[in-house]
Amino acid sequence: MQKTFKTIYYIALIAILFFASLLIVSVFPITGNIKVLSVLSGSMEPTIHTGSVVIIKPISDYKIGDVITFGKNTKTEIPTTHRIAEMKAVSGEIVYKTRGDANNSEDSKEVSQKEVLGKVYFSIPFLGYIVDFLKKPVGLMLVIVIPAVIIVYDEIQKIIKEIKKMREGKVALKKDENVTEQQ
Repeated sequence: MQKTFKTIYYIALIAILFFASLLIVSVFPITGNIKVLSVLSGSMEPTIHTGSVVIIKPISDYKIGDVITFGKNTKTEIPTTHRIAEMKAVSGEIVYKTRGDANNSEDSKEVSQKEVLGKVYFSIPFLGYIVDFLKKPVGLMLVIVIPAVIIVYDEIQKIIKEIKKMREGKVALKKDENVTEQQ
């Protein structure tokens, strides 16, 4: 039981540290930095499933067939992730016609290169549901409280074990003193 608990503890700790570091790195406003975003629609099915997380990174040269994320990323506006279907130059600026893999036609709005947040390098299915949950106060508390409780529990177990060792050592020491006095 104790060994199973330890295994689960370390797996959970590693997973939390990995995802926390990935999310922290993606939050910093560093030019050219990776970003982690959730996909909230099925327009890219089956390539990218609803509820997936996409890892994007800006590049300088996008090609037809690249899956890109574009648009504003604010609390009220959600970026779109679609595939580049066509490219053209308009007034010296490159614009893209995009289309979701599940859609029958291209998007009506053309996307300028300035609007592109980055190219999708890979996606992780269903992780977006977890990320969106963790953005809420309840989810954030669970990420903080559960690991804290596990760590505190583990430390209390270690303290209890050390106290028992110390008591056993004192009892053994007293017995040795009693045996020495009787001789």
